[in-house]
Amino acid sequence: MLVYLVIGILLILVIVIANKKRVHNRRSNYISNYLFPDNVLDKVKNTYPHLNAEDLLQVESALKQYFEVCRRAGKKVVSMPSQVVDEAWHQFILYTRDYKQFCDNGLGRFLHHVPAESMKRRTAAQRGIKRAWKICCDIENIDSRKPVQLPILFAIDHDLNIEDGFYYGLNCKNSDDKNQYCASHIGCGSCGGAGCGSSTASDGDGCSGSGCSSGCGGD
Repeated sequence: MLVYLVIGILLILVIVIANKKRVHNRRSNYISNYLFPDNVLDKVKNTYPHLNAEDLLQVESALKQYFEVCRRAGKKVVSMPSQVVDEAWHQFILYTRDYKQFCDNGLGRFLHHVPAESMKRRTAAQRGIKRAWKICCDIENIDSRKPVQLPILFAIDHDLNIEDGFYYGLNCKNSDDKNQYCASHIGCGSCGGAGCGSSTASDGDGCSGSGCSSGCGGD
């Protein structure tokens, strides 16, 4: 009887794991293939008129990456590393029915938009940007501790010349730009005191803080 019980438990575990994997793949595919309402990107262009059609497609891809990051993070806080992508998120939320359906199908829950300054604890946004960095790197197969390139979410404001954007650099110790956040140190375990929403913050190791405009949190 004990053998049958063990076998039964193992079969249940296999079924549960397989079902979770199917849900994972279905939601991930839904996000990657989703078509945003037509006017979302048009309104982003109204805010940033210099963006062309190719630039707006990059914004769309980056927004999808952010949603995938939130999906993988579950209900843990994930900060938004990009101003232009945050603007696209704002515009998408205005299509309330589309946004709710997207959240239900792609995330399995409603994803709230939480401004960084409204987070309950000062460290919440800091942890959120570190979490975003690590997951973005995982998605793009980048070593989060020794990156050779930036994930799209951390590169896009600079690449698209977003005037009020957040700019990140790979080698901040050798950078003269004090307004550049140190991407290579965001996930560094020895770094502390990272600032959020400010220009820079440093600790004893010379690691500068990270910027974020807003984040998503649990229900």
